[in-house]
This record gives sequence, C-alpha cells and structure tokens, in this order.
Amino acid sequence: MALRVLLADDHALFRAGMKALLARLPDIDVVAEAGDGRETLAQVEAHQPDVVLIDIAMKGMNGLEATSRIVKAHPRIKVLILSMHATEAYVLEALRSGASGYLIKDAGTEELALALTAVRRGETYLSPPVSRHVIAEYVRRTGGETNLADTLSPRQREILQLIAEGNSTKDIAGLLGLSVKTVDTHRTQLMERLDIHDVAGLVRFAVRAGIVSS
Repeated sequence: MALRVLLADDHALFRAGMKALLARLPDIDVVAEAGDGRETLAQVEAHQPDVVLIDIAMKGMNGLEATSRIVKAHPRIKVLILSMHATEAYVLEALRSGASGYLIKDAGTEELALALTAVRRGETYLSPPVSRHVIAEYVRRTGGETNLADTLSPRQREILQLIAEGNSTKDIAGLLGLSVKTVDTHRTQLMERLDIHDVAGLVRFAVRAGIVSS
C-alpha cells in the first residue's frame, strides 16, 4: 500500500523539488500540499495522510506548532520535520512537539527514502548532521559507548552487527533484502553518527558496546 504524504512548506519551488524527489520513490503518493501551518491542519483533516513532511519556518503558524496539533489530534499520523538547521535546540524542540523525525533540507533521494521508511515503522529518524549534534550532547551527559549504542536505530544496530561479524555490503544486502545502495547509505550514516570512519573502528566499537563478542 502506498504511503500517503502531505507536503507542507511556504516555498512553492521547494515543494515542487520535494514532490519531484518523492515521485522517484516507489509506493509514495503525495496526496496534498500546504503553504503554512493552518493550511496544513486543514489538509490533514481533509486527506488523513500517513506522513506529514513539514518545514519549521512558516508564516502564521510555524511547523512546530502545527506538528504539536497534528500529533495530538491524530496520533496515527507521523510528522517528519524539514529544516535548514542542524542545531540541537531545533531538533529537541521538534521532538518535544511530537515529530517522528528531523530531515535536513539538502538530503538526497536515498536519505529521504530511509527517513520515510523509518517513521513508517514507528522509528525516529534524524539526519546525520543532526545526529552528531544531539548524540554528542547525549554522550557528554551520560558517557560511555554502551549508551551511545542505545541511540542507534534497530536497523543501524543490525547492520553494525553484520559488519562487525565480517559480512560484506553485498552479503548484508542479501541477508536483509535491501539494495546494496541502501546498505551503503545505512553504513555511511552509521559511521557519521558514531564518528567512526573505517570498518575496523566499527568492529572495535561493536565489541566494546557488547553488540558482538570479541
């Protein structure tokens, strides 16, 4: 069944670009668009989408206020924030408002697909630049690699374990039923989130965090 998406942003050209990206993804149906927060609420009522892609900075009613109202009135509907800002304050405010994810506006098609898949499964998705800010603060407060491992999504932990067990990207793609490109994207985001940039480092982290045995 196609994922029904509502796209909300006050820039028509940006909406057109996002709509073109979404059109390239399988099983995605853009059911409505909105140019501000109040119009977004009206379109949510009219179309009952599965996911709302919404900008933070909009006139009249901003995306955070609209997000809060959407998730309170329609708990089933997931909201994915679109933003130019990767700072911790924006991200935490978005999550407090009830958003299921936070996507930086210059994300590519593959990351957009990952974000939509994650929120559809009920997971929280954070763009890698966002993750670095939030997780750095999380680690500063709590410390330890075990806690850092707790911030990974179930899919990221799964791929980290398979990498640490010596599986190639092609092997992992076959085991999980994913494309090689999707696994590559997951691995790149995993490395950025952990600030580890080689496979040997990922293996050491996985052992220290107890994800695999030494």
